[in-house]
Amino acid sequence: MKNIVILGSTGSVGTQALEIISNYPDEFKIVGLSAGKNISLLKEQIEKFKPEIVSVADEESSRKLRDIEVPVFYGEEGLIKVATCKNADIILTAVVGSVGLLPTIEAIKSGKDIALANKETLVVAGEFVMDLAKKNNVKIIPVDSEHSAIFQCLVGEDSKNIERIILTCSGGSFFGKTSKELENVSVDNALKHPNWNMGAKITIDSATLMNKGLEIIEAHHLFEIPYEKIEVVIHRQSLIHSIVEFCDGNLKAQLGVPDMKLPILYALTYPERIESNLPKINFSKLKLDFEEPDVETFTCLNLAIEAGKKGNIFPCVLNASNEIAVEYFLKKKINFLEIPKIIDYILSKFEKVENLTIEKIIEIDKEVKKKTRKYIEDTFIK
Repeated sequence: MKNIVILGSTGSVGTQALEIISNYPDEFKIVGLSAGKNISLLKEQIEKFKPEIVSVADEESSRKLRDIEVPVFYGEEGLIKVATCKNADIILTAVVGSVGLLPTIEAIKSGKDIALANKETLVVAGEFVMDLAKKNNVKIIPVDSEHSAIFQCLVGEDSKNIERIILTCSGGSFFGKTSKELENVSVDNALKHPNWNMGAKITIDSATLMNKGLEIIEAHHLFEIPYEKIEVVIHRQSLIHSIVEFCDGNLKAQLGVPDMKLPILYALTYPERIESNLPKINFSKLKLDFEEPDVETFTCLNLAIEAGKKGNIFPCVLNASNEIAVEYFLKKKINFLEIPKIIDYILSKFEKVENLTIEKIIEIDKEVKKKTRKYIEDTFIK
């Protein structure tokens, strides 16, 4: 039996993971949960799964859990306490944003394997995190469907034989639309993803294609692949989750229905596989289409690739400015096309930092978010 901690238990990935875990009581045990401010749902999860430790966003939220017998912590310290829970075997990091970085680092230091659904951890500090995992002999098992696909395709393979990695992309909510058509799109329309059931932030990132850009940076660090060997192709059906081409011309593709429960289950059971009742593909009705991404209209993809190639603090700046821009879009304070403009502007205001450390990255992350908020308030909000 594996003892599991879930960071972000009330979010999209967290709730799906708990649904899976509830179906395998002899395989998994929940020992820790962290959530934001959805206390009513968290209470239900605590009652059902009986964790040893719990964390919430802030002190006010923690006071709402006074009546439970489980130790409750809050804030960044609380996340770290849950992530380093003594009895945990694997930590599913399913929080959204750079908030996942420090608890993941501390979990790695304490020898916990990581099921990584928080891509921002590797975007912001991929080199540091991967080096730390190697030093501590910790496995990082990707949960994103694309990276899970690559991970599975590489089982038994030598990474030096990789010719290229092809990340598939649904195209998001606005595939095929022109810049003119995107001028006045609503938040509600942006949140209508054609294939996937995801949280609000990642759904907007999918619509801008920033999500795919972040995934390129994540893949670069996870699989130690140069950016020149990572490509993106639009695949509207979301049935092929990624493809690996090898030096001899052979390709491996991983297929599955667009359901996050599949990569979540694989990450939790790795290196084993167990039976599931998850949906299967009907090959008699299979249709697969592929197209190039429209990087002229959806400029976030190239912004991410450029930031990834520059390295240093630039992926951190990209991610932090995007987090704030998406936040303001979801609040209906800016329009859709202003998201990449804001990110591009903020990226231009930072320079390379010598002798970069994790502490400096965390400092930069906070500085970028503060500057992005001020820029948006001063420039776009009348």
